[in-house]
Amino acid sequence: MEYPTAGGPATALVEARRPSKRRVSEGVAGYLFLLPWFTGLALIVAGPMAASLYLSFTSWNPLGSPEWVGFDNYVRMFTADARYIASVKVTLTYVVVSVPLQLTFALALAMALDRGVRGMRFYRSVFYLPSLLGGSVAIALLWRQVFGANGLVNQFLGLIGVDDAPNWIGSPGTAVYTLVALAVWQFGAPMVIFLAGLRQIPAMYYEAAAVDGAGRIRQFFRITLPLLSPVIFFNLILQVINAFQAFTPAYVISDGLGGPVDSTLFYTLYLYQEGFTSFRMGYASAMAWVLLAVVAIFTAINFLSSRFWVFYADE
Repeated sequence: MEYPTAGGPATALVEARRPSKRRVSEGVAGYLFLLPWFTGLALIVAGPMAASLYLSFTSWNPLGSPEWVGFDNYVRMFTADARYIASVKVTLTYVVVSVPLQLTFALALAMALDRGVRGMRFYRSVFYLPSLLGGSVAIALLWRQVFGANGLVNQFLGLIGVDDAPNWIGSPGTAVYTLVALAVWQFGAPMVIFLAGLRQIPAMYYEAAAVDGAGRIRQFFRITLPLLSPVIFFNLILQVINAFQAFTPAYVISDGLGGPVDSTLFYTLYLYQEGFTSFRMGYASAMAWVLLAVVAIFTAINFLSSRFWVFYADE
């Protein structure tokens, strides 16, 4: 029986499987390049999140020391805090109404621009501008003037004979919908993404459908929507997360109070009030973790439901 020599195939196989010094050094170099990112992740993200999770089980005023209270903060949210329940209702109303309207408007405008309008780059830049400015304090102040009792909207309604127009921002029944209108106005980012998705749909599909006698409406529901569903899904995830995190418009328009009658008391605004106005940091931390859980649940639902309405090219 012959045994493999030192230079035989078996030795070569062992040497090939053994990591070389060059590959090890390249791996070490790679981790060294990633070290700043890992450091930032630990100090800026993971560390504060762990501290916030601990504080959510405490009663803590920043001027004192945390006092362990267990699940008392979470129990109080759902059983003894009427303003918390009001903030949840306002936020859910805002998310459920603003996101579909914004995506519908963005898709409609993207389809209009996809028809080969002259000056496409100009229009695309102009329509994207609200997404850059919409979250600013200046635009929120402008929005308050537009929808105020003597704002531009009521002045226009007065010109056409409507003299008893309401104070849109000062009325509890309409205040949150002015913020919905502001969210819909920030349609630029999803519109650009929709426009890119529409450009990826081959024109031959529409030509074949037209030959078969399909009209524009049928083409939209049979070709455009199915092939654009991955883009719709992507935009839906992003806009739902952004809507749950909305803060600046409600803070500026209501002067940080969430009025009138808590009608614009967004979840994030109430969290800010509890943490930085009332200095109940433990309670605010618990609210933040509930918000994280809710956003994760909505995102998971979207991913689970996507198998029934999102279609990819390779399927």
